[in-house]
Amino acid sequence: MTTEHFDAVIVGAGLSGVGAGYHLKTACPDRSYVILEGRDAIGGTWDLFRYPGIRSDSDMYTLGYAFKPWTEAKAIADGPSILGYVRKTAAENGIDRHIRFGHMVKRVSWSTEAAAWTVEAEVAGKLTRFTCSFLFLCGGYYSYEGGYTPDFPGVDRFKGRLVHPQKWPKDLDYSGKKVVVIGSGATAVTLVPEMAKTAAHVTMLQRSPTYVVSRPAEDKMANNLRKWLPGKLAYDIVRLRNILFGMYFFKLAREKPAAVKANILKMVREQLGPDYDVDKHFTPTYNPWDQRLCLVPDADMFREIKNGRASVVTDHIETFTETGIRLKSGEELEADVVVSATGLVLEVWNGVEVSVDGRKIDASQTLSYKGMMYEGVPNMASAFGYTNASWTLKCDLTCEYVCRLLNHMKKTGLRQATPVNTDPTVQFEPWLDFSSGYVQRAMAKFPKQGNKAPWRLDQNYAKDLMNLRYAKLDDGVLRFTNPVGQAVKAAEKIAA
Repeated sequence: MTTEHFDAVIVGAGLSGVGAGYHLKTACPDRSYVILEGRDAIGGTWDLFRYPGIRSDSDMYTLGYAFKPWTEAKAIADGPSILGYVRKTAAENGIDRHIRFGHMVKRVSWSTEAAAWTVEAEVAGKLTRFTCSFLFLCGGYYSYEGGYTPDFPGVDRFKGRLVHPQKWPKDLDYSGKKVVVIGSGATAVTLVPEMAKTAAHVTMLQRSPTYVVSRPAEDKMANNLRKWLPGKLAYDIVRLRNILFGMYFFKLAREKPAAVKANILKMVREQLGPDYDVDKHFTPTYNPWDQRLCLVPDADMFREIKNGRASVVTDHIETFTETGIRLKSGEELEADVVVSATGLVLEVWNGVEVSVDGRKIDASQTLSYKGMMYEGVPNMASAFGYTNASWTLKCDLTCEYVCRLLNHMKKTGLRQATPVNTDPTVQFEPWLDFSSGYVQRAMAKFPKQGNKAPWRLDQNYAKDLMNLRYAKLDDGVLRFTNPVGQAVKAAEKIAA
């Protein structure tokens, strides 16, 4: 088996992986890299999901890359537009030429003696091998194999179609049919108004409500600024405004949850009118930002509820029947199509098996360093975005940090960077503190964060900006070792 060597291997050619390729190209132009993509297309999430109405739930001025202005009119963009943006970025910067499609990375192993990772990927049922000095996991946080669907009682009796948004059937025709969407998260509130355009009726069935806020699909300030200012400057201004507002709103939600809750519900009542039971259907039991808020552009879901083409039912499922779903209240919802918008299956380290010097690493027993590297795991980082803001904000900073790290190691002649915890007072805490079901189902398998820096995951852009862009790399926790002259070259050693 032939083995190719690269300075860096990036796993995943989605939003994060393409961004990583750009940063490596511009900040480390003398370093070689390859992007290994398990599927046959660029785009990750935005190529995988094909359900009706798929769109971002963040504005594109923060979901977009810092280096690539978003120039379309809609700030809350549809999936195909985002996919086009990612692919255009890859093509314009020659990143697409570094992608190996159909390469599903299965396992990686680090050798301290060789100061290199061996990366094994499955290609058409056969294993191929790469080696690299640095491994960058950019494959997102959930399994592409399929989403989460509960074991619904009586589902085998149901004579209609049951689908999950992650694997949307191309042949599904719901025109003029009764649809039930199970769930109340971002996917559900996207599907309901879109399907209601042609379905006979769409019911969103939820066990409990979620905070839903309306926001204009277009950003008037951004569109006006582009008329008078250079595109990049206009983009940077709006991006900074949105970052600051997002940080302010999250801080306000944490410090004054009752006031924020009251304001959100006031806006919902204004949309749905005084006779709608907002308390039952849109008033969660938790505080704002204990789970991610759901965004509806231009109040589209509220509009479909008001005109009668959609409705919300808050209840529990007793059983599926031949013609629909019977609820614990005794009510029965007739359905030709049921969509189980019940969440994702989270996946640790892109589903890759990791070992260091022959020792398999249990992710759940490791501490996360600055939310991107891992205790005892050398020369590996992962791109993981914010839960309370746009994904790309954190990923851009992570990419910058990785490039700083690579350049520092080259300058000092040290081949290995390993986070090491020697502080016995650091306490393990869950990686994420969200109460969402898909998070809670998976957190036991994920790395932990600590109760203090640099092990703490702050979910705060301002702090991360200082810690990742400006703070010194050699902080006493990230240990630099393994000088160039200490061992033979990685490719020679591994080949032997």
